[in-house]
Amino acid sequence: MKDENIGKTEASSLNSVSAQSAFASLASPLVDAAIEHAGTISTDASAETLHKLRVALRRLRSLWWAYRPLLKKDENTRQQALYRYLATSAGKTRDWDILIQLLTRFSGKASLPPGALDAARADALATSRETIANADAKHILRETLSSATTELNTARGRVPLKKFAGKRLGQAEKTLRKRMNRAAKAKRSDYAAFHNVRKAGKKVRYLLELFAPVYRERAGKTVKRLKKVQKRFGKLNDVVASEALLRDSADQLGADLNPDTALRALEKERKHRMRAAVKLL
Repeated sequence: MKDENIGKTEASSLNSVSAQSAFASLASPLVDAAIEHAGTISTDASAETLHKLRVALRRLRSLWWAYRPLLKKDENTRQQALYRYLATSAGKTRDWDILIQLLTRFSGKASLPPGALDAARADALATSRETIANADAKHILRETLSSATTELNTARGRVPLKKFAGKRLGQAEKTLRKRMNRAAKAKRSDYAAFHNVRKAGKKVRYLLELFAPVYRERAGKTVKRLKKVQKRFGKLNDVVASEALLRDSADQLGADLNPDTALRALEKERKHRMRAAVKLL
């Protein structure tokens, strides 16, 4: 599999090219990774495989967001929606993986028969596989790459990659700062404010990693800090999403099952992880 970031050997050449001509070098490894992981799901349904697919698709969304000023608005919006759709399809199965892991860890699974949880996970996986297969991920990902590359290469005018990357990174960082300030002042019950920090942090991190050859001096320490934010806020999101999944799936798990014990354990852990997230801010 190709590296999902730009190789160091490309750094000197990318420093001297335009944002338009660099696009294919940035996007192709991400598309290759997404196609590989999407194909692997048919035979390997592990949590790690699903996670890798979602990360590749998130990186693609971040790259397309960065290039939004240079691409046709409607087409760019459609392509970002496609990546979100595929990531959501894979995410439904991973949500069950996270819930099962949490309940096992907190000994709450005893109140819910493992068979019911495993069956629900299997149903979600079948849907994920069918959705990704029907979407013809390989063809459509190649098509979006080709379409965007052609549009950029035939556009009038050129923007130096370093200037372009710096401007888009600055925009993403500005959004992150705003969301961090908002979350720092938010009530503990306002989970959306914390979730927005997580999403904004991911975007900045992915862009720094993608543009590392032209902004290598900025990338290292900043990415390390962002990973810490992403990890802590991700743990909070795991619990919040698991609570919602368990409540929403009561009928699917069986009317005679009582999830109260598991929900209490998740609620306790959510409060603990919320305090940790607030402390980091």
